[in-house]
Amino acid sequence: MNDQQLLRYGRHILLDEFGIEGQQRLLASTVLVVGAGGLGSPAASYLAAAGVGRLILADDDKVELGNLQRQILHTTGRVGWPKAESGRHMLAALNPDIAIEAVVARLDGASLDEQVARADVILDCCDNFATRHAVNKACVNAGKPLVSGAAIRFSGQVSVYDMRQPDAPCYNCLFPEAHGARELYCAITGVLGPLVGIIGSVQAAEAIKLMTGMGEPLVGRLLCLDALTMQWQTLRFNRDPACPVCAGRSVPSADGPQH
Repeated sequence: MNDQQLLRYGRHILLDEFGIEGQQRLLASTVLVVGAGGLGSPAASYLAAAGVGRLILADDDKVELGNLQRQILHTTGRVGWPKAESGRHMLAALNPDIAIEAVVARLDGASLDEQVARADVILDCCDNFATRHAVNKACVNAGKPLVSGAAIRFSGQVSVYDMRQPDAPCYNCLFPEAHGARELYCAITGVLGPLVGIIGSVQAAEAIKLMTGMGEPLVGRLLCLDALTMQWQTLRFNRDPACPVCAGRSVPSADGPQH
């Protein structure tokens, strides 16, 4: 690292559990953030500020005035911009030291598999079950760790699905895919603005832990927040041996590039 990087990331380097080695791991890592909205805004911002070497920000939507109550990657002046491009603009101003890619598309099929394969960690910051399950399947197939968050009204949740661990559950183990499942959208039910900031920030913290090897990620644990009472609850869950998504998966070799 150069002198400017030592200054920029000094507060992380001072942490015994982090150090220069942890910062170097971040600088060498690639993170895919699926969704540049309420959750993706704080998650991507903290990852960019932390010095993740390459951020891939994927979203096919455009910035609307109604997004600005919570989606802090965007500004009034960028209403109408593609969210991925608006996010890239903001993150590049925050930290010009890193590479930021904007993918203005809804990732699915081969395009999703391609972007997941490029990343060391994937963040699910989307707002619909179809995309969540598609991202989970791609992570299972690629053996990549997934940090998934959700927030609606006053309730939020986060968990980590680390497909590098042989006994780790996947998203489908906890939330089995159900065709015709009722979706809840912020545009209909509302959401407390700071709630997505809290949940997205937790996602960023979990991603940093995965990349640096610090602490204990939320694998097999669903962290839930009720923002009305500011009460946290942790629910433990196991891998479903009959899960149609991850039951037959192969786990990457321990000799592979793991942090």
